Amino acid sequence: MIEDGDKVMVCMSGGKDSYGLLDILLSLQRRAPIRFEIVAVNLDQKQPDFPADILPNYLADRGVKFHIEEQDTYSIVKRVIPEGGTMCSLCSRLRRGVLYRVASELGATKIALGHHRDDILATFFLNLFFAAKLKTMPPKLVSDDGRHVVIRPLAYVRERDLARYADAMAFPIIPCNLCGSQEHLQRKQVGAMLREWEKKHPGRVETVFNALSNVVGSHLLDRSLHDFAAVRASGVAVPEGDIAFDDPCASMPAAGTAFMRRVSADD
Repeated sequence: MIEDGDKVMVCMSGGKDSYGLLDILLSLQRRAPIRFEIVAVNLDQKQPDFPADILPNYLADRGVKFHIEEQDTYSIVKRVIPEGGTMCSLCSRLRRGVLYRVASELGATKIALGHHRDDILATFFLNLFFAAKLKTMPPKLVSDDGRHVVIRPLAYVRERDLARYADAMAFPIIPCNLCGSQEHLQRKQVGAMLREWEKKHPGRVETVFNALSNVVGSHLLDRSLHDFAAVRASGVAVPEGDIAFDDPCASMPAAGTAFMRRVSADD
């Protein structure tokens, strides 16, 4: 994700994830066999009662270069979104546009975001349930405008581990009173579903996450991934050919088989 000579812009919201991201990258910077620069960036969206001094004081104490960008996106969101409406989509688009601009102005070669494993899983299910897409947030991608590389160094880290780490490090957490405070959000509901699975079906969430790295395109229905019309019998064995007919438990290790038995029992 990070290469020699990179200037990494670490996006800081004041939440546990961005604090953890910054702390880990600072540790990596000291020990990595490559040299890279870190600049922390916070977007002050002018939310009422936002404690604007917390992040600058923390970053200055840590000796981290930082930039505070002041943009009143809060008023825009409140004006455009009806009372009780979901603010996340507009807030995210406005924030992303500002951060891309700042990255260009600072000469950043990478933009680091604090999304973790649970964010990636929640995004997968949101796209599955509400957008009819098998899609999530990759650990590394090129931005929409093609000018920036976005990285998610915490992609394989569980949220509960980040929460414990934040408690241990006593980060000065800043709560979000805009979109993060909306209890009815679909993302929060999906997050609650994943936590319930973790409790009732240990291993299920980890299995789903691992499946995102083990995609068999020829056994889905997307014709852009596989040319189904061109499929012909060749007389030559094809890996993954017709194993969709097989019992999925047959090739599972003991832990996986036990998990499937539990699922069957629950059903």
